Amino acid sequence: MINSAAIKEEYVIQQVPGNLVSDMAGEKVMLSIKNGKYYNLGETGGEIWELLSKPISIQKLILTLQSQYEIDKSECEQQVTIFLNQLLKEGLVQVEAP
Repeated sequence: MINSAAIKEEYVIQQVPGNLVSDMAGEKVMLSIKNGKYYNLGETGGEIWELLSKPISIQKLILTLQSQYEIDKSECEQQVTIFLNQLLKEGLVQVEAP
């Protein structure tokens, strides 16, 4: 397993199974069965969560988000990396080197 300090754009990321996710007023909320915690992923976080339903490279994830939102690449990379590190720290995603 990759730790958060080692996340790189070419790595592949996906959801860890066993989470209950629901839409509430346009935002995704999730209950982790594993750790018993609730998470509010928000609107954009919910979009990212949906993209993580299948294995996807972090680079492709960033490119997809850039095409959906008006954001420059460096800002998108920074924000996505922060969010993915939080998910990884909580054990909600898994990251693999290609």
